[in-house]
Amino acid sequence: MKKILTILVTLSVALTGAKGQETRLPLSPTAWAGLLTCEPSNELYTSFSHSALHICDTATGIDVVYNYGTFDFATPHFVWKFATRTLDYCISRESYRSFINDYTHQRRAVWEQRLMLSQQEVCNLFLMLEFNYQPDYRWYRYDFFRDNCATRIRDIICKSLDHREIAYRTDDRTGKSYREIVYSTNEKTKLWWRLAIDMALGARCDRDCSTWERAFLPMEMMRQFDTLKTKGSGERIAAPAVKLLEDRREPLRMSVSPTITFWLIFFAVAVLSIAGRKKGWTLGWLDIALFLVPAMLSLVAMFLWFCSAHWCAKWNLNLMWASPLFFYLAGARIRWRKTCDERGQATAYRIVAFIQIAMLLAVIGMMATGWPQQFNRAILPIALTLFTRIISTIACVNRKQIEGRC
Repeated sequence: MKKILTILVTLSVALTGAKGQETRLPLSPTAWAGLLTCEPSNELYTSFSHSALHICDTATGIDVVYNYGTFDFATPHFVWKFATRTLDYCISRESYRSFINDYTHQRRAVWEQRLMLSQQEVCNLFLMLEFNYQPDYRWYRYDFFRDNCATRIRDIICKSLDHREIAYRTDDRTGKSYREIVYSTNEKTKLWWRLAIDMALGARCDRDCSTWERAFLPMEMMRQFDTLKTKGSGERIAAPAVKLLEDRREPLRMSVSPTITFWLIFFAVAVLSIAGRKKGWTLGWLDIALFLVPAMLSLVAMFLWFCSAHWCAKWNLNLMWASPLFFYLAGARIRWRKTCDERGQATAYRIVAFIQIAMLLAVIGMMATGWPQQFNRAILPIALTLFTRIISTIACVNRKQIEGRC
């Protein structure tokens, strides 16, 4: 706190002359600020677009871009920190020319909206950005939905206004959830990436977002700034967006649908199950393989829920189909490839199997209603495949228990 007060006092003294003199501002009257929005790229970590702030003052030679989305791949234990949400992001500063050259090289489209701010408000924005750029205040704990490169810029623009306030709705409901907004960035070319996201996100991401909350996505924030006005006066906060760079990326190929893939797997497993029942095949190898996959996925989901600080990964009901109970079911199938004549083991297996069946049916019911969590469409054939094999193993146990082999 003392450091903050010291810096603020220093800035105040620097900007204010002796008593009776006019206030000296760090920027000239021709200075202006712009909101930069960069469209998504083909790389996964750039799939959600990006925002930055541009401060330009030709009279003083200032032409810089501030970016709150910077992180260091060389950070020790990078993957662990990213997974647990202990990886800090920071604000970076670079010349406008360097910024444009970088995105020209990436072949990504860039838009700019000139902010309709007074000279004092542009100076306020510049000073706050410079304050954030100080080494002691540069780093922050990134949150994908609630504190990211776009929300930081939205918040600092709101704070820079001088006796004005943006008419931003924080209590409305838009009919769009966080998950659905993320969907808009992963259309038909990254369906497997969308499946992975859906499996990591919990039920928190399926409530309706307010207009304020939707601004976590840079492209959405750009659309909002095209229409946002100030309270009372109704003045526009930004000019219409102007495209600075065209999108010159190579188009991505249409990805194979995971939904279709898992439906094909379901039909193949169903045919094997029917044939196995007629011919007496145990299909233990198939059960072990199918049960171990959701069991391993349950470890990832539980880690993100209980061992990380990711707000969006809490209350993940994917654990109902990707359940740790499959460890027991897979272990039982491994043991019973030799024998299943122990009545106690068979009874325990039935109990666990029926609990898992109930959870699979609950997931199918939630998929029909979309409440309390929305599941990826590919989960339906996955759930039906697991359901089919659990039912088959229960029938196998009932039929073969006395014979001593299942």
